Amino acid sequence: MSIFVLLTGFPGVGKLTIATELSSLFPAKIIDNHWFNNPILRLLDDDGATPLPKGIWEYTGRVRQTVLDAIVAYCPHPANFIFTHAGIDGDERSARTFQQISDAARQCQALLVPIRLLCDEEELARRVSTPARRERLKSIDAQASREKCRQARVFDPGHRFTLDLDVTARSAEASAAAICHHISRVAGGDFGSP
Repeated sequence: MSIFVLLTGFPGVGKLTIATELSSLFPAKIIDNHWFNNPILRLLDDDGATPLPKGIWEYTGRVRQTVLDAIVAYCPHPANFIFTHAGIDGDERSARTFQQISDAARQCQALLVPIRLLCDEEELARRVSTPARRERLKSIDAQASREKCRQARVFDPGHRFTLDLDVTARSAEASAAAICHHISRVAGGDFGSP
């Protein structure tokens, strides 16, 4: 059986870092949300703090859909994937992204396992402000991170296999181990080190 893991959380929570750790425990290809975003964001004079132009995410959504179409068309069965997404509850674009990934999972006859990565406001603001994030065209605005924590919730797909995982005080290794355990439980398998 193919398994599609979707790591959702606010910017700075550690989605890609946890995905990398998880891929060492659970054989899967990582599809980071910045693969879709960066080809478009590189066209802008983005400083990581100024709001981006309206409509820019429609272009990244098209890139995402193209990648998902290629996964459906060409990936061997079974093939596992770990997707990352900075989804917000109640946001139409976040719901559309989840639907795109969910549709691809269905077409690949893959088990979809959403993981909500949660983090304390101050820890998230600390993580967001690291200089390495800017090099990868990621947001570095700690104040915007605090405001997002106060005003929004991490996207909740309402899916029966969703795991809420607080990563505030957890290492990426411990987070990956908890996710791997959850995948094993819902998939009825044992995923250890390759």
